[in-house]
Amino acid sequence: MNSNTAPPAVAASHSLLRKLVVYGLFAVFAVWCVTAFRKDIAQIDLHPLQAGWGAVLLAGALSLVNYGLRIWRWRLYMTRLGHVLPWRFVSLTYMSGFAFTLSPGKIGEMVRARYYQPHGIGLPVSGAAFFVERLLDLLAMVLLTAAALTELHAYARFLWVALGLVGGLLAVLMLLPWARVAAHLDARVSTHRLLRPAQGMAHTLVRARALLSPGILLGGMALGLVAWGLEAIGLKVVADVLSPDLLGVPSAMGIYAVAIIVGALSFLPGGLGSTEFVMAGLLYAHGFTMPQAILLTLVCRLLTLWLAVVIGWYCVWVLRHTKTT
Repeated sequence: MNSNTAPPAVAASHSLLRKLVVYGLFAVFAVWCVTAFRKDIAQIDLHPLQAGWGAVLLAGALSLVNYGLRIWRWRLYMTRLGHVLPWRFVSLTYMSGFAFTLSPGKIGEMVRARYYQPHGIGLPVSGAAFFVERLLDLLAMVLLTAAALTELHAYARFLWVALGLVGGLLAVLMLLPWARVAAHLDARVSTHRLLRPAQGMAHTLVRARALLSPGILLGGMALGLVAWGLEAIGLKVVADVLSPDLLGVPSAMGIYAVAIIVGALSFLPGGLGSTEFVMAGLLYAHGFTMPQAILLTLVCRLLTLWLAVVIGWYCVWVLRHTKTT
């Protein structure tokens, strides 16, 4: 009798422990986000923007359009991988990942995968969509800097590093026979358990190749370019409030893209610190005073990074309290 009741008790104990660990990590991460948010708020003097709240709201609206375009691309990827999902479910689950966008390399956004598993969508599928999305976002950022390369010599090495990484990854994805690699690992994983992570990665890359055919690759790239370009235009819109016409659209795109790339390559959570430092420095080099450059940088980050984090946590709350199908 004891032997029959012990396993369920142990399983229940392990389940409770897992929940405590998961929710504990969520709580710690949320506190960290709120603390960092308050630090950014404390540094902002909104007085110079009193006459330009319309521009700030417009920049915020452009960020919302950015999210909408990326949701559209994510649903396109999931459909291409064989899973047609309702718009509401896709929107909530995609945006929920933004709650963890401050993780290094934004890898925390993969938390959205847990919402797909009850629908029979395994980690290799959502992982493939996430991998290609990140790859094309980095390539989009590199392309956005092309319009301003002549003004960004000091950061050219970062752009070449990013372009080399993207080009190398695309070549590896296209040239290696990932289906055969996955089959080989499937045959060996039962006797070599340490190969399981490599097995999962191989299956993810097998599915990722379905998203790299010319049509969907170009479509995903176009959506990424427009989405990130709109956030860069938001920076220009707010900058015009402080000093009209000092920052052109190409320069705004270059400054925004270079700052994001440097932040991503720093592997700091959300690029915090590195992104702000580069963006403020480039704005100062374009003729803004240092107080103006800092203000623009912080407002831009509030309307792009922190707005996404807040919406992400709201979506996590909605998914926690509603049943989505």
